[in-house]
Amino acid sequence: MYEEMFPTRLSQLRSQKGVSARDMSLSIGQNPGYINNIETGKALPSMSSFFFICEYLGITPLEFFDTDVKVPEEFRDILINLKKLNCRQLQSIAVIVDELAKGHARKA
Repeated sequence: MYEEMFPTRLSQLRSQKGVSARDMSLSIGQNPGYINNIETGKALPSMSSFFFICEYLGITPLEFFDTDVKVPEEFRDILINLKKLNCRQLQSIAVIVDELAKGHARKA
């Protein structure tokens, strides 16, 4: 299962960061084709390389595998700020999010 989703998720997250596979490979101390080999399914990273990949992307390993969250860094920032709100503010935000989600569901 992970062998199938890993390349797609890595490509998605790398693209969101706006960096080439070559640049990312070099930035994490690998050969220029390293990330490309992972994204094409030719290889999987070692555990330590996976942690370097997550660190480079600015996400946790859990966020990497949570494919329901398309933009994990932004999602995490929102959650951090939500924790600062009082009950009334959270209820207001909940109404807004519910309406946005309903609008999204209607478009899909």
